[in-house]
Amino acid sequence: MSHLAAFDAAFAKCPLIAILRGVKPDEVEAIGDALVDAGFTLIEVPLNSPNPLESIGRLTKRLRDRAMVGAGTVLREADVAAVADMDGTLIISPNANSRVIAASAARGLVSLPGIATPTEAFAALDAGATALKLFPAEAASPVVLKAMRAVLPPAVRVLPVGGIAPDNMQPWRDAGAAGFGLGSALYKPGFSAEQVAERAMAFVSALQV
Repeated sequence: MSHLAAFDAAFAKCPLIAILRGVKPDEVEAIGDALVDAGFTLIEVPLNSPNPLESIGRLTKRLRDRAMVGAGTVLREADVAAVADMDGTLIISPNANSRVIAASAARGLVSLPGIATPTEAFAALDAGATALKLFPAEAASPVVLKAMRAVLPPAVRVLPVGGIAPDNMQPWRDAGAAGFGLGSALYKPGFSAEQVAERAMAFVSALQV
């Protein structure tokens, strides 16, 4: 199965990306287990975390076929190669750098660049993006997403990221959000695996309403 097909399958199971910004390698496996046990299938370790490549490597080995793992805050083509070397398959960015997107697509990796306007969205898709990250969602709104959805191809998945909580997902879903990236409402540095599990289950439950 290709990485893109695996992403489609994982996304269909649970369209939530766990963003573990600040996680440390010595705690990441327990947190990964907690997320998968709660139903998560997509996990991101931002590259501005401590020793992020080690954390990605640990997660890919531990979770194997149970979840897709990759990096966030990917800003350079060299980062794409470094993540791929650790068997990471998700390349997630806060911006829409066409070179990073193209480098990801060339390797068959899943590319989720950050966009805030239709211009950025179409440029990212032209470069080979797999799906789009609406970021920061706090600076947008469901109304903005609905307007964007009116011009984007129907099959394009848009995931709001930033300020997402279990109690505010529904308006975004009604506006056409296909899924979400979850940051500090799910994980903050210092959270235990048990704390992450509790929050993860709350998100999964909200998604099922």
